[in-house]
Amino acid sequence: MKRVEAIIKPFKLEDVKDALSEAGITGMTVSDVKGYGRQQGHSELYRGAEYVVDFLPKIKIELVIADDDVDNIISIITESAKTGKIGDGKIFVSSVEKVVRIRTGEEDEEAI
Repeated sequence: MKRVEAIIKPFKLEDVKDALSEAGITGMTVSDVKGYGRQQGHSELYRGAEYVVDFLPKIKIELVIADDDVDNIISIITESAKTGKIGDGKIFVSSVEKVVRIRTGEEDEEAI
């Protein structure tokens, strides 16, 4: 099993969610996060004073999926989150040792 974490622009969440739903993904965790990469934040003007916004708002999507689905899910997220501009985000994939559904006690792939 793999954990897929995707950091995307907030306005792309619905597009990604819809695309994943069409692919049969039945659950995900979504968090509001802030961060920066190559964008390095940006400057804004407020009441005549310039200030720097270091951390930009992003959305973090987390999925736990079967190993066989990883490449397909990465492709779906990439296609649905891409704007072609800097700050589109990143996808991280890591291994998951064990999953347990608390309600039923099901484990591993039966639990996802």
